[in-house]
Amino acid sequence: MKIEGKVALVLGAVKGLGRGIGLALARQGVSLALTRHDWPESFAQMESAFGETGADYEIFDVNLLDVSSIEILIKDVKKRFGRLDILINNIERGGWPVVHGPYVQDQWDLELATTLRAKRWVFDLALPLLRLSGDGVVINFSSIASVCGRSGPAAVVFNDGYAAASRGVSLLTETWARMGAPQVRVNEIMLGMVETRHAQGTRGWETVLTPEEQAAIVAHILLKRTGTIDDVVKTVLFMVGDAPYMTGAVLLLDGGYLLGGEGVPPMPAGIL
Repeated sequence: MKIEGKVALVLGAVKGLGRGIGLALARQGVSLALTRHDWPESFAQMESAFGETGADYEIFDVNLLDVSSIEILIKDVKKRFGRLDILINNIERGGWPVVHGPYVQDQWDLELATTLRAKRWVFDLALPLLRLSGDGVVINFSSIASVCGRSGPAAVVFNDGYAAASRGVSLLTETWARMGAPQVRVNEIMLGMVETRHAQGTRGWETVLTPEEQAAIVAHILLKRTGTIDDVVKTVLFMVGDAPYMTGAVLLLDGGYLLGGEGVPPMPAGIL
């Protein structure tokens, strides 16, 4: 897929992964519809970063937990750009119960509404526009919480509601790949401990985890490091531009965290 001249909708582009992905797409000549809602202290930095790219972009202030606001957003994207080719479905909330407060019903509901429900309605309302592209791409983001949940070294990071919502994303990825085919490819990146998502750059990692807990998580990762925004950006660019036969796939990007709990001993000596 030649992505220069395409239009991408990047959710959660105010900072972290969303901003990193948006900036990378801008450098590839993609026009950008960018959303933001939380983190107003980062708005000016976001505007400055995208302004420096020279890309054609527009920032939309929208609460993606409100379905009617999503409907308005998609209409505004169509009016502003006339098309939509790429959806970066990057919106979630969860984990870190100490940061977010007591683990009560409101927190559970927020995790499912943000991590799962919002993604669903953005995709559903954007799908007609993506189909018109003829070569549309959707990338959903999920987490290894959907596999490991509240276990092992990651138990200090992931809430039950967030883990359940993240597992639901993989089900939706499969369903949406069927719905979008053949005009729209839908794939998923399942993230491990990545900066600004579950690792460095989050309030939980910086202020909640002890050095011993951080070290235990890193030790569990086969590559012995946490992921970077650049690791994620490179994967996104591959899935968007260089994987035309990939749809309905879940790409695990965790540095080997999920494999890290079991070692491989030497082959036993033969006894026969």
